[in-house]
Formats: sequence, C-alpha cells, structure tokens
Amino acid sequence: MKGYAMTHEFLHAAHGGSNWIGRAADALPRIGVTTEYGQLRRVMMHRPGSEIDGITDVEAVLWNDLVDPTKARHEHDALTATYRRFGVEVIELDPRDAATPNIYFCRDHFFMTPRGAIIARMASNARAGEEWISARQLINNGVPIVHGVHGDAIFEGADVVYVRDGVVLVATGLRTDTDGANQVAAELKRMGFDPHIVNMPWGCGHIDGGINIVGPRTAVMVPNNSPHAAYELLKKMGFTIVNVMDARGVSNYGMSINMVPVAPNVVVMPAGNPTVRALFEAHDIECHEVDISELSKGGGGVHCMTGVIHRDS
Repeated sequence: MKGYAMTHEFLHAAHGGSNWIGRAADALPRIGVTTEYGQLRRVMMHRPGSEIDGITDVEAVLWNDLVDPTKARHEHDALTATYRRFGVEVIELDPRDAATPNIYFCRDHFFMTPRGAIIARMASNARAGEEWISARQLINNGVPIVHGVHGDAIFEGADVVYVRDGVVLVATGLRTDTDGANQVAAELKRMGFDPHIVNMPWGCGHIDGGINIVGPRTAVMVPNNSPHAAYELLKKMGFTIVNVMDARGVSNYGMSINMVPVAPNVVVMPAGNPTVRALFEAHDIECHEVDISELSKGGGGVHCMTGVIHRDS
C-alpha cells in the first residue's frame, strides 16, 4: 500500500498494538537468603506422614534405626511450634501420594539464593524425585526457581554454606559431585557471590554435619567432618571457630551441630547434648533445645529438616 505508515492502531494487541497491556510488577514474595544467621522469617518443612509407617529395613531407606512414627510426629510438631514462637512462617510441604520415608529432610531438596531456589538433584535412588515435590511447593508459594541441577550431576542443598561478605562454600562428596557443585557455583557467580568448592572427607555426608555459621564471626565445626580448606578460609576471614569436639561425652558430634540459627548467635538445637550446649553458651551462643531423638534416627537433625526460604540480610 503506497504511502502506508504502520501504526499501533493497525497492530493486533497480541503483536504490540495499542490494546497491549504489559505485565505489572509482581508483589515481592518473602524469599531470599544471603547468610546462615540472619533473622529467620520463612521455612518449608514436612510433618512425617504414613510414608514412615511400617518400615522394617532401615538400610533401604537410609535410616540409622527404626523410627517410632507417633513419637516422630510429636517431635516434629514441637519443632515447628518452636519456629512459630520465633515468628517464623512455616510452609507445610504437601507431597500428596509421592512421599518417601526421607522427605521430611527438606533442606536437601533446594538451596535458597537472594533471587530464588536452586533445585537439587538427589544423589540416592531412595530419595530420587523428592526435590521436584519441593519445587512444586515452592512455586505454589511464589518462590522462583533460578536453576535446576541437571544432566547426570548430583547436588543436595545441605552441601552449601553461606560464610560472610559474599563468600560461599560448596562441598563435593557423596551427595554432591563436581558437576553439581560447578553448576551451583556458576549460578552463584552470576549473582555476584564468591563460591569456594571444597571436598568433604571420605565417610561423611553433607557439609552441614561439619560446619555451622551461627553469627557474623562465629562458626562451629566438627573437624573430622569438615574440609580442611574450609577451616583455613574461616580462620583467614577472622572467624572464632568453636571446636565441638572440645565437648565431652557426645555420641554424635555431627548431629549435635545440626541446628538452625534463628537470629545471629541464637540457635535451635537438638536436646540431649549438655556439654555441647555449655560450650556454645561459653561462646555467647544462645541455645533453644528441641527433642528430636526419634526424628534423628532417620539420619538428620534440625538443620536437615528445615528448608530455609527467607532470612533478613
């Protein structure tokens, strides 16, 4: 058409015409984590259901011992009630009919960044697929997914630790391989973090069984469960390192530090470790105990059960 000039009025709305209306800015969801110790605001957890009933083979489900389902549920109720007393919003994970006996260890399913969740790819056959149940729940609660570990890589959320000042530890070992760690580290680099990939000692699980950053200058560690490179880094950064093995009479040091800071130097920790608690309090760490003696037979503690979605920076 000679002399014709394209106008917005001519275009259909779907192609950018005058009736096109762009999407409004989303209301900011309560998400984002940049430290391990900022005021805890929002978590995801799963109250064990019928999936833990009738288990007879603990090895097949990666448990340490048989779990009494009734006691375990009472303990979980008490743990979530403790969080709520601190003003923490607890999102209940609903696995529908797809629950596995380990799905109550929500920390493993994802790692939270300031922009959204990095979804795990679980290492064991017994837990394969748990991560996507959590991913669906996160999406349903307005939490963006920024990356899903993919291919043949394996990665579990409890293998990452925020240190301070943008420094992050990403551990390789039984539950996270080099490919998985590299995928996570690349995503963190794009966000401006400084990830350090460290190797877990043989015979250990996640890095959260060896290191817990409870305040801006305080770390608790189990030396036998920790990468030496992580120890050197924390010392270089000026952290006071509390060696939990200085406490006597502890049956499982890794489980004794499997705790969650709800504010700087304020932790929710497993009951039954009086010498560890005394050691923490001597370093000005305020302790709030919960009994998880039955739940921990599944092989994890307070930290393992808590999928952190939002903390204050």
